[in-house]
Amino acid sequence: MAKNIFKDIFKSEDEMLDDDSVTEQFYDVTPEEATPKGTSNMILFEPRAYSEATQIADYLKKRNTVVLNLKRVTKDQAKRIADFVSGAVYAIGGTMQNIGGGSFLCTPKNVNVEGKISNDKDEKNTHNNEDLDIQW
Repeated sequence: MAKNIFKDIFKSEDEMLDDDSVTEQFYDVTPEEATPKGTSNMILFEPRAYSEATQIADYLKKRNTVVLNLKRVTKDQAKRIADFVSGAVYAIGGTMQNIGGGSFLCTPKNVNVEGKISNDKDEKNTHNNEDLDIQW
């Protein structure tokens, strides 16, 4: 019993950062449960109150991708929701990208996003197509 018990209990910062199980503990389900038969879910979410922010975090914890549209809330609520969701995304090791017009793409760690949506309104070769109405 001469073994140092504190060494087993307390890891160094480097050991904790290298340990993938630390970030994995935030997920409720395994990748196989979250994506049965090779499918994954994308949730389109348009909150109407700050109280719905926890539901967004729950979707992300279950390894779903969330497209978050903040056009239905006030500017103050949108800021609070974006702050809360960005904290949840950080906690699970995911990413959050502004895709324009008050919308964000929030992805868990198991989803890779390639490319970036530019937000240059003053650029010469951009057009305002907000009134474009496409129906399927």
